[in-house]
Amino acid sequence: MKFLITAVVAYVGYLILTLGSGTASLWSTAELAIGGVFAVVIGALLGNRFIGKDLRMLNPVRWFTFLVYLGPFLFAMAKANVDVAYRVITGRINPAIVKISPNLKNDLSVTILANSITLTPGTLSVDIDQKTNDLYVHWINADPEVLKKMPRDYHPICQSFPDWARRIAE
Repeated sequence: MKFLITAVVAYVGYLILTLGSGTASLWSTAELAIGGVFAVVIGALLGNRFIGKDLRMLNPVRWFTFLVYLGPFLFAMAKANVDVAYRVITGRINPAIVKISPNLKNDLSVTILANSITLTPGTLSVDIDQKTNDLYVHWINADPEVLKKMPRDYHPICQSFPDWARRIAE
């Protein structure tokens, strides 16, 4: 079942990426065949990785939640772009590696959080503690006074990202 779902998703993704590249129709026969071969290979190699141990990521509500999450994420990314530009121009940079304890339970939610942090300018996920799922993040503005005042469950680096990752993947 996992193989089939992964192969279908890979094939649909391939078709979307090659849309309109055929001469007479949307796709040529060769493209459809090559896409099918790639989809089967991807399904065989990544079936268990893509779907996971259970089929919870097939729930459309989780996909809709992910799409809704893109709004706050893109807003946070825009704010971070302005902040990094300001820090580069003024030279107010205080880089450090900071430990974040997001209390996430599974690998997919930790991956969503780590990627969200890395895609946000001024931050980079550099390591993870496999036992506790704590992230180590390089941050461009690690002010020790600000870090001491923050509650344990909120961090200025990731803001509400852990909550969104929890809603999407747990």
